[in-house]
Amino acid sequence: MKALILITSLLAVAFATDNIDIKNEKNVNTDVHQTVNIDNHDNVANVNQYNGWDSWNTMWDYNRGVFAVRLLSKKACVVSRINRNVVPSLEHLNKASQEKQKANAPPPPSMTYTVTKNRVRNVAQFGKHIAALCNNIPTYHATEVQGAALFSSQQGCSSISILRILGISLCGNIGC
Repeated sequence: MKALILITSLLAVAFATDNIDIKNEKNVNTDVHQTVNIDNHDNVANVNQYNGWDSWNTMWDYNRGVFAVRLLSKKACVVSRINRNVVPSLEHLNKASQEKQKANAPPPPSMTYTVTKNRVRNVAQFGKHIAALCNNIPTYHATEVQGAALFSSQQGCSSISILRILGISLCGNIGC
């Protein structure tokens, strides 16, 4: 009986869904805040930033190794591969989302992506979570840019910051 209770408890933790709401306390007179939803069963995370027209949503599918960003202002989605050397694991994302950012913390790592001009024809290829996020809106592929090419592609960038632990710039004519 004790073994059954232990197994049930472990399964509940393994398949738990964590929902965290992070208020942006440093900006006065603003309603900017982020929510983080982690589904340990499906190994996905959804981060939403609520900021009026500059709102965005992301879906991180760790099993498939892809993420998508839906930009409200651009009326578009961007899909790319997860760089596991930079992107935090689900465990780190969960921990970071529940902790306050230290005032003297170093700036978060950032990544820049070049967005292709060609639209993705079948978002279902990225799995049900990303398909749900990007369904019925223009969706584009993006490729991470490193080194000198980073400076030549800064035109028309949209930037997002995830929990002050990761910055992403999406550069190109998104939604045009």
